[in-house]
Amino acid sequence: MSMFLAIKSLCVFPCNSHFKNHQIGVSPAPTHLPQTCFSRFRDGPRYRYCVLAKAEDKARENSEELTTSSGRCDPLCSVDITSSQEFEATYQPKTDLLKAFAVLAAAVTGTVAINQSWVAANQDIAMALLFGVGYMGIIFEESLAFNKSGVGLLMAVSLWVVRSIGAPSNDIALSQLSHATAEVSEIVFFLLGAMTIVEIVDAHQGFKLVTDNITTRKPKTLLWVVGFVTFFLSSILDNLTSTIVMVSLLRKLAPPSEYRKLLGAVVVIAANAGGAWTPIGDVTTTMLWIHGQISTLPTMKGLFLPSVVSLAVPLALLSLTSEVNGKGENSADVLASEQMAPRGQLVFAVGLGTLVFVPVFKALTGLPPYMGMLLGLGVLWIITDAIHYGESERQRLKVPQALSRIDTQGALFFLGILLSVSSLESAGILRELANYLDAHIPSSELIASSIGVVSAIIDNVPLVAATMGMYDLSSFPQDSEFWQLVAYCAGTGGSMLVIGSAAGVALMGMEKVDFFWYMRKVSGSAFAGYAAGIAAYLAVHNLAISLPTALAQVPFLNGS
Repeated sequence: MSMFLAIKSLCVFPCNSHFKNHQIGVSPAPTHLPQTCFSRFRDGPRYRYCVLAKAEDKARENSEELTTSSGRCDPLCSVDITSSQEFEATYQPKTDLLKAFAVLAAAVTGTVAINQSWVAANQDIAMALLFGVGYMGIIFEESLAFNKSGVGLLMAVSLWVVRSIGAPSNDIALSQLSHATAEVSEIVFFLLGAMTIVEIVDAHQGFKLVTDNITTRKPKTLLWVVGFVTFFLSSILDNLTSTIVMVSLLRKLAPPSEYRKLLGAVVVIAANAGGAWTPIGDVTTTMLWIHGQISTLPTMKGLFLPSVVSLAVPLALLSLTSEVNGKGENSADVLASEQMAPRGQLVFAVGLGTLVFVPVFKALTGLPPYMGMLLGLGVLWIITDAIHYGESERQRLKVPQALSRIDTQGALFFLGILLSVSSLESAGILRELANYLDAHIPSSELIASSIGVVSAIIDNVPLVAATMGMYDLSSFPQDSEFWQLVAYCAGTGGSMLVIGSAAGVALMGMEKVDFFWYMRKVSGSAFAGYAAGIAAYLAVHNLAISLPTALAQVPFLNGS
């Protein structure tokens, strides 16, 4: 499978932070890099190297601690730096034929859409064509060299133009658009707030409080410890940030080897599993939570055990591999530890507290979750301004600098995708698709399970957004088995392929993990965990239903 499929999920950090003035060892650093991460690519997807760029930045910030007296950097502190000059010398443009075909397809579709009489009579076909062309542009982003955020925005606007033409009246289309924009904005504001809080904590090296407490070096024990630390870390942070933090830690625990790659694969599985059982752990569960398909406590109770099973099964299987059992001697520390920024512990505590407080805020006030996230961001903003007052050399630790480093284009991608899907929902196309699936796949469990398998290849955000549009709360009420399975499957299904999640793409960039290596070594175990988690959920759910019925038959319990 082509590696350009690694357009899955988003970077939640900038591609240009702290990148200009640092050198590692004797390798010259470029004096200027353009603001886009396109200048960092060598032969892989731009998204993957956005992830790698942040790891490189962190390595550069701490390079002074890792250099030897000769001025050379320890080889292990390098993250395979590639200069922009080398990239420019080796980069070859993508096939112009594909670009021409994409532009031609878009032009033909747009020409057809201009014919208002035809669109009014064939609205569903026109919208399906537009969505198909736009989605192909997103999937083949790397080959076409079109940024998926721009494609998503164009697709959204085009779909709503067609909807305004095909709607019974323009007022109806405007009302539907206003409703859709209000719902989508809640998710975008929530993500922007969460991304900024995590970036502030990360800038202060706050996550060292977690990673520095891992002291074991026994290969099999370390495998399980890394897995479950990542699992619980990802339940609060997003899975991408958790992966970056943990893979950076692995470089201090083990030298480059097959074993370290396997530890990285465990981080991917654990990050995806940990994000599935809390409303703030993964963007898809956040979407379902904000729109009312799931609530906090029932989701955590219902999905915690399946998520643990989906991690424990791969850990057990990978513990039997030669990379773990053949490791022999225990690994020693191989890298020095970074220094935490001043008041980093305070920022970590406040940042973590604000993230955990969001569900509590929603329960106490009844206001949407994004209000709680914005409250937390405001508190952290004031605190960082106060503790770094007058420290001009630490401006990057403040919120204004953090806002410049978060992935704004990622938020715009969400905006485009969600508005596009909402237009299909307004036109009734998703309802027709749901009716078709119900007629041909009567099992809701099978539909939810299929979403997880497909999410290993296709972005899970539009998949979940489409599912939310296909099935409303009258079809499946809040916290029903279907919605909880969708949250679990969409969150953990991406572990089956390394390109299936943001965590997997991060691992590819930071540890140079190959697609086929992951498929050969890890995919089978990840699928076993995914299937075991579904089985565990169904078993517990059915037991919870059947147990009261069985107890009712006991004479001294039913009062007879």
